[in-house]
Amino acid sequence: MSMVRVRFFASYAELAGCETTAVDLPLPATVEDVVRRVREQLPGTRALPERPLTAVNLRHARLDAPVVDGDEVALLPPLAGG
Repeated sequence: MSMVRVRFFASYAELAGCETTAVDLPLPATVEDVVRRVREQLPGTRALPERPLTAVNLRHARLDAPVVDGDEVALLPPLAGG
């Protein structure tokens, strides 16, 4: 099992009801597995987009990117700019 920290930003933190949480996952695991586990643990996060923008350890990552014990996955809402 691996422990992965999850960080929510802006509107995603509002959906989750927190800015950070942690999930346990069997290895091997991917970012998509983390998102799936978060949706199971925090009902508000079911409103997240199907394919949210994510980062692993401060680097943008695809949903199929691997995660290991101790990683941090950030869920990033779309950025609006002007």
